[in-house]
Formats: sequence, C-alpha cells, structure tokens
Amino acid sequence: MATYNFDKIINRKGTNCLKYDYAVERGKPADVLPLWVADMDFTVSEEITKSLHAAVDHGIYGYTQPKDAYYNAITNWMEKNHNWKTKREWIMKTPGVVFALGAAVKAFTKPGDAVLIQNPVYYPFTNIIRDNDRRVIDNTLLYEKRVTEGKSQYSIDYEDFERKIVQEHIKLFILCNPHNPVGRVWTREELQQLGEICLRHHVIVVSDEIHNDFVYPGFEHTVFANVDPRFAEFTVTCTAPSKTFNLAGLQISNIFISNETLREAFQKEIDKTGYDEPNALGAVACEAAYCGGQEWLDQLRAYLLENLNFLRAYLQEKLPQIHLVEPEGTYLVWLDCSELGISGKELDQFIVEKAGLWLDGGAMFGPSGADFQRVNIACPRATLELALDKLKAAVDNLG
Repeated sequence: MATYNFDKIINRKGTNCLKYDYAVERGKPADVLPLWVADMDFTVSEEITKSLHAAVDHGIYGYTQPKDAYYNAITNWMEKNHNWKTKREWIMKTPGVVFALGAAVKAFTKPGDAVLIQNPVYYPFTNIIRDNDRRVIDNTLLYEKRVTEGKSQYSIDYEDFERKIVQEHIKLFILCNPHNPVGRVWTREELQQLGEICLRHHVIVVSDEIHNDFVYPGFEHTVFANVDPRFAEFTVTCTAPSKTFNLAGLQISNIFISNETLREAFQKEIDKTGYDEPNALGAVACEAAYCGGQEWLDQLRAYLLENLNFLRAYLQEKLPQIHLVEPEGTYLVWLDCSELGISGKELDQFIVEKAGLWLDGGAMFGPSGADFQRVNIACPRATLELALDKLKAAVDNLG
C-alpha cells in the first residue's frame, strides 16, 4: 500500500498552469498566492500515473472510444461509493461538466426561457444560461450566520422555489449537489422535497454532482436521481473524475441519463458541436482512477479534513473577524468576511492587494455572495498556513 505525502510542495509554475501561471493575464500581481480555481496541488495516484505511462509508451494517440472496462469502472464506483446502480447505456461522455450544462440548456429549453439556479452557486451556471440566451432565475439559498451546533447555515427556500417555477414557467433546474461554494451536502429529505416540486411542475433537473466524492465525516452524499425512482425519469446527473482525482486538464466527464427521450435530446446537442471521441489519455486516467484510486482518495480525504480543522482553529484563534461557513463537503471553503466592513469588488481588491492572495471573490457566485470569499484548501498545509498568515497581516492593518 502506497503512502502519499500531501505535505510535499510541488512547483507548478512554468507548466502553463492556470492556477499559478496566469495571474498577470487575469489582472493579478505576478507574486500573488493562488488558492482559487478548483484543482489540487497534489500529484495523482500511482495507478493513474502508471496507466498514463503505459499509454504514452505505446506512442500512438489516435481516435479513442472506451470499451467495457471503462464503463464497468464507472458503474462499479457509483455503486460502491454512492449506492447507485447504473447502466452502461445511461453514460454519455463529455469533455467537462460545464460543456454538459450547455448541452442540457440547449436540449431542454428554448431561447428566452428561464432556468432556475440557487445562488450563491458555481458561476458557470449563470454564464452558460445567459450565453445561450436564456434567463437566469435565482432561488437564493437562505443564510443564517450563527447557528446552533448540528444545524446547517444554508437552507432551501422551498416556497420561493415552487413560486418561481410557476411564475417563470421553469422547464429546467440546475442543482449543485454537493453545493459549491457553500459546502452543503443536501440530505435525502431535502432532495425529496425538491424532487416532488419538480415532478409536480414537470421540471427537468440537471444535477451537478462533480464534488460527490468529497464529503466530511457525519455526512453522506445522496444521488438526486436515486432518491426516488420517479426522479430518475427527469434527471441528468453530471459526474467526472476531475475533481476527485485531480484530472481536470484531461477533460473527461460522465453524464448519466436513464430516460431515453432525454438522452436522445442531449446527444443531439452534443452532435451539433462535433464532439465525439474523448481525450484518449483522459479516458485512460478515468478508468485507472475508478479502478485503483480508492486508497489515494481515502488518504487525501483524511488530509483535507486535517486542513479544514487547521483552518477552523486558525480563524477562531487569530482571525475571529472572518467566519467559517462549516462545509459538509467539497474542498472549497466559503468564508464570511462581512465583519471586515468591506464587500464585493472592494473586498476582492483587499484580498489581492493587501493580503497578496488570489481567492475566488464571492460576488461572482451571485449577489448573495458579495460578503464572502471562496478558498481552496486542497494544498499542502504549509501553503494554507502561509495564506492565512498573509490574510491575518492584512486584516490586522485594516483601519
């Protein structure tokens, strides 16, 4: 059994890395410390590396279509890790989940239609809807800053959810489960309530479950389509090995659609783009990850929990002005900075110019995120500590 050293600092500069090499192009100082985009500063598992080496040594990278072993790896992973029995014919490959969101928006709505989301949420949801000439309707999540132990800080406004479906003639709802950036892992009961409303009003659900393998102890990810057999008939489930196994650059995602009519409509939109064969190395890495990556992932999750505990303790002891929104899942942590007295663009500028950090500003996740920052804790502990020290020094110097 391999033991992985997640404390090891790996220099990613000079590798055309979006996270480390594009600060100046994105309007940031060259020396800014990045904890923004959702990839990890960790090398992948041995099994993935060995499989990729074998593919590279073969020396030919022609058109590729995965066969039974690929699909078996995915379906076995979903059953073992998420208690979800799936079928090969449900799986459709795309180069990414955002690509799949775009295909779904075009397949299931028309220009001018409204699409429902729940801000503050992963900002490409908004972009992909607007870029395809649809209207964004926001069922804003309810936020309670201070809550008793054991109660979530974010919750769903079901009355508003159903009211907007009716008023705006909603045909499509994009769910984020687990939720990025607020870190909620929606319970079966919460998903049941959402599903009943969508069933009642004939709303198709696209469930982005790309963070499904990152759930903290005491919580459990529930696949929306698996909550109720009726829900599977109107659900598109988006998954990928990219977040779980740090493979984003290899561009492979697996989209599950059990309803044949929805699947055909979705495939038609993919066909319109000209996309067919997946990235050859992405397919190799995906199969290797789901077949042999469990031990690496278990060790990684333990390390991320330690990082989260470190972050929580640091904020409580040294930076009480910044409030941790307790995550139930994902390695992306939502920080409430409202007590600093600055918000939106001013807060973003403070983080970059005074703290020397590149985080994801909360306002990009919707207006309800203006007082927040999203930080990626999938990095060595020393990197996280350095970032927090820089943040503390900047806050200490606030007038």
